[in-house]
Amino acid sequence: MKKVLSLFMIIALLFSVAACSSDDKASSDDKKENVTISYASWSLGTEKEQNLERLMIKAFEKKYPNIKVKIDESINPTDWNGTLAAAASAGKMPDVFALPQIPSSLSNDWLMDITKMTEKDKDFANIPEAVRESATYNDKVYAVPFAQHFLGYLVNKDLFNEANLDYPEFGFSIEEYTKSIKEVTNINKGVAGTNHAFSVTDWYPAAANPDMGWYTVKDGQYSLDSKEFIAGANLAKEITTNNYAYESLPDDLKANFKGENPEEVWMNGQVAVKWDGTWGVPALVEKGTFDFDFIGLPGGRTGVTNDFVGISKTSKHAEEAFLFSKWMSFGKEGFMKRMEIAEKEGKALNTLPVNADPEILDEYFAINEVPGIKTAYDNLDNAIVEPVKTVPGYVDARWEAPTGVKVGEEANAKVAVILDNVIKGNLKIEDYAKQLDQLADQKSKEASEALKDK
Repeated sequence: MKKVLSLFMIIALLFSVAACSSDDKASSDDKKENVTISYASWSLGTEKEQNLERLMIKAFEKKYPNIKVKIDESINPTDWNGTLAAAASAGKMPDVFALPQIPSSLSNDWLMDITKMTEKDKDFANIPEAVRESATYNDKVYAVPFAQHFLGYLVNKDLFNEANLDYPEFGFSIEEYTKSIKEVTNINKGVAGTNHAFSVTDWYPAAANPDMGWYTVKDGQYSLDSKEFIAGANLAKEITTNNYAYESLPDDLKANFKGENPEEVWMNGQVAVKWDGTWGVPALVEKGTFDFDFIGLPGGRTGVTNDFVGISKTSKHAEEAFLFSKWMSFGKEGFMKRMEIAEKEGKALNTLPVNADPEILDEYFAINEVPGIKTAYDNLDNAIVEPVKTVPGYVDARWEAPTGVKVGEEANAKVAVILDNVIKGNLKIEDYAKQLDQLADQKSKEASEALKDK
């Protein structure tokens, strides 16, 4: 009888231990704090559309049920920095938010230093060094590389074949670029060599000289009085004033084309070489009626542009905010899920991989239908990083800084107005190159000094 009682006591004890263990586990799970983080981005579309970004958010919340992501609709895409500033003043900054430019957000003291979180993250280490460095200021990481796109040219192969001409391919030279768009142009038959020439001044210097960067800038210094920049501006003027570009054609010549806007004209197959970003490729894959490829920039170069998000300096949930940012961008698990959702839901994959993990790249290029993008990715060592979002003072140097020059009715024309008028043939670049160069260097110096204490 004692043995029977002992057996019952042992069984009871085991159940008791198991129950305690179960309670401890439940208690441990309960310790995962339920938190809500807010997120503001211009890429979310509407609730009704349920685009890929919103589906990724839902997948994140399923993966991490203790974290709720609230979309902050108060940050207005038409005045992003203005509404962010208002939110900051009111103490209502989103935990995670898209960044038009990192330097301005840093100077406004909006961004959290996330260096420690990135240092121990294996996925972050798989981001190409140039991209990681672009989010780093004074040896501190202040932004998360969120998406990656290539800038360059797309070619309509059919137009060249119909004209019995060789179409340009990745690695084409500046001379081949110029010859191609001139030879294929036939305005009377509704064929334009290119869509516009306003980006030529940006890429030309680096295509002509490997020691130069985008718009000549390298290590914070500009060379706008260089022979390369002047040659690029004059080529852009030649293309525009000789009617090789659709967008600058007079209205009577545009009447030879079908479409209400430049994008429709391109999609209707009437532009031979189009300046664009890889974000335009999904629409071509889905709706295009002609054979095309991505060919990058002359000289076998590719423009690389990244989107970034920041984590608010005032966020109370920094770890969760970083985890979410990683899932949506450079994290391997998140990007694999992004590709899975895109394929399952029939959504366009709206970014190139930020993470260079071989498994990610293999999967991505298995479903990507544009050979030139793979070629460009294989030649990233020769890429040029577009500096708009990352280089202090660049926006002023390229567009916004007043020049003191009178152009038309503008007594103090901005840089962009000077360059536009050069490309349209109203001004000579040689008359303004030195002044533009000095102004750009000044703006670069001022902006860099403003960040020294950050």
